[in-house]
Amino acid sequence: MPFNIRKIVVFKETTLVEGDKALARPVTLVGVAAVIRNPWFGRGFVEDLSPEQRDGCGELGKVMVARMLEECGGPEAIEAYGKSAVVGGAGEIEHASAVIHNLRFGNHYRNAVSAESFLSFTNKRGGMGTSIQVPIKHIHNGAARSHFITLEFSIPDAPNPDEIVIVLGASSGGRPHARIGDRNQDMEEIAREEAAA
Repeated sequence: MPFNIRKIVVFKETTLVEGDKALARPVTLVGVAAVIRNPWFGRGFVEDLSPEQRDGCGELGKVMVARMLEECGGPEAIEAYGKSAVVGGAGEIEHASAVIHNLRFGNHYRNAVSAESFLSFTNKRGGMGTSIQVPIKHIHNGAARSHFITLEFSIPDAPNPDEIVIVLGASSGGRPHARIGDRNQDMEEIAREEAAA
C-alpha cells in the first residue's frame, strides 16, 4: 500500500546578494517535503521493514521527484541535490532511514537528473517545527566544494509523533561567490608540500 501523505510542503529561496555583492547568476534552493504517516508506528519493534519499503517507497519517490521538477522548471535546472528524513518522537530513526535509504526511492531522483554522485543525506528524530537540514552537493562532481550547501527550513505542524517528514533538496547552482578549492586541489597541494618537505 502507498504511504499515506498528509501534506506536501515546498520551500524555495533565491539568493541575489551575498556579502554585499550581487550574484552574476542568482541561486535558487528548493525543498520538497512529504509528511507521511509512519507505517511502522504503534506496532512495537518491527524486525523486517522491507514490505513497507517495497509498497511505498517507489511511489513516494515518483510523486516527490515530479513535484521537484515542476518547482525547478525541469531537470536541467538542478546542479546539486540531497535528501533528508525526520521521524516523529514515537518512531525510530531506522524508520526514517528505511524510506530514504533504498533504491526504490532514491533512483527516481538520480535518474531524473542523470546524476553520477552520491545522494547526500541526513536522518534524525524531531518534533513539530524541528529544523530540517538537507546536505546538498553537485550531481556529477562529488568533490566540488562550491556545491556543498545546506538547505534548512521547518514545518510548524510536522512531524507529529506518528509521522515522518521526507525531503528532497535541490540547488540551481553552487554557493554564492564560492571561492575555496575542491578536494582534489587540496590533495594535489598537500602532495606537493609533502614532497618538498
